[in-house]
Amino acid sequence: MELRHLRYFVTVVEEQSITKAAEKLCIAQPPLSRQIQKLEEELGITLFERGSRPVKTTEAGMFFYEHAVQILTHTAQATSMAQRINAVDQTVRIGYVSSLLYALLPQIIYLFRQRNPDMHVELIEYGTRDQIEALKAGKIDLGFGRFRLMDPSIKRLLLRKERLLLAIHKDHHLAECIESGIYLSQILDEAIFSYPKTPKPNFATAVQSIFTELGLVPKKLIEVREIHMALGLVSSGEGICLIPETASDIGMKNLVYIPILDLEAYSPISLSVRNMDQSSYIPKILDCIQEVFKNENIALHVEDR
Repeated sequence: MELRHLRYFVTVVEEQSITKAAEKLCIAQPPLSRQIQKLEEELGITLFERGSRPVKTTEAGMFFYEHAVQILTHTAQATSMAQRINAVDQTVRIGYVSSLLYALLPQIIYLFRQRNPDMHVELIEYGTRDQIEALKAGKIDLGFGRFRLMDPSIKRLLLRKERLLLAIHKDHHLAECIESGIYLSQILDEAIFSYPKTPKPNFATAVQSIFTELGLVPKKLIEVREIHMALGLVSSGEGICLIPETASDIGMKNLVYIPILDLEAYSPISLSVRNMDQSSYIPKILDCIQEVFKNENIALHVEDR
């Protein structure tokens, strides 16, 4: 059995059509059908129900499919890691979500570059969900994200639970809570801007999840394109919005920030790597994270999630 046979089989299952699978694989349909038949003979099982349209996988075929996907994924990861270990001029591709540029990520990357001048660093913007697929495909080597996404091929290290703040206009009636703080139950009647409008899950869905976890339903939750638009509208007196604590450094006039008292009101910051990746840059980036956090008097609790 060859890896290409597994790839052929997985593609047929996912496309639910021999014809579509052949087109995707850029091969003719008859040779693909023969390869599937040969695989069935080698395994001694029937992978697909005969005569079904669309193509239906048997119970045994589905079991084999799940393991075939894992084999192909692990092979791609091992190939990518081996190529990187063998590379003379090592490039480390780091995925990030844009909101972390307001946090400590720039300091971490700068320190990493200073300590490892022999490594070339590429920064690539990816949403947290896209980081998972990019890691599995070898498009990035590390991913800094904000949300709880689980994948058996990815190891996620929770670095910090960043508190959320409520951004309001300085003359807003809630400004009286700046010193005392505020609970989310106190803002349900307000117009609340959430962001971004990128593919979900994103920060907007994370905020919605916090309300749901607390059993709260905001009356007016308005989704806008990105954080600058949300803060601009708040600065105009249009409403309020929740932001990560570090985003309060965005310079925009007329804004003040209120601490949110609910313990659930935080945004997790995590580092994602491929499972079984033993590359030397992983402990090096963790050392840089630890030093930057220490300099900023922020507790670092690295947890596997």
